[in-house]
Amino acid sequence: MVKKLQKLSADKKKSNAQLSSTVKDSAQQIWLAGLGAFSKAQEEGGKVFEALVKEGLTIQRKTQAVAEEKITEATSRVTTMASDIGSKAQGQWDKLENIFEDRVAKALSKLGVPSARDLEALSARVDALAKGKSATAKAPAKPTAKAPAKKAPAKKAAPAKTSAKPAAKPAPVKKAVAPKSAPRTTTGTATTTN
Repeated sequence: MVKKLQKLSADKKKSNAQLSSTVKDSAQQIWLAGLGAFSKAQEEGGKVFEALVKEGLTIQRKTQAVAEEKITEATSRVTTMASDIGSKAQGQWDKLENIFEDRVAKALSKLGVPSARDLEALSARVDALAKGKSATAKAPAKPTAKAPAKKAPAKKAAPAKTSAKPAAKPAPVKKAVAPKSAPRTTTGTATTTN
């Protein structure tokens, strides 16, 4: 094309009509070269586009596999940490529960409340006594001589003692039964009637 233009310029003698037809032919050739390049790029572009899509799919699959592996690894780490923390917390709760139970047991024993063990031991003793009593009740009773009843000695009033400790409950006192024929005596002041 450049050669043609040079040729045209060398031949100045040619007419303007010839120059305009040459310019038209050059413009036509440029246009056709552009269309050819566009179609070639379109063909190659489609192939390149498809190649890029395939490559993108393989990269995506690899990335997903790596991501899933990392997620699985992180999940296992978190699960392990959670179980460790749970076991430590359970151990602390057990310790706290034991301390609480010990303190409650001490407080109850200070108040005189029997423990479950005490109640079980007492129940076992009552059962043993009941079995012993039922065994003796089934055996024939042996005649025993009754001892004569003794008179209870008269008690003198004792001075009241004061102490810082509260007095324990007195044991129930059994009254002695006096024989009917003996006169009753009373202690204390006697009153006489005039």
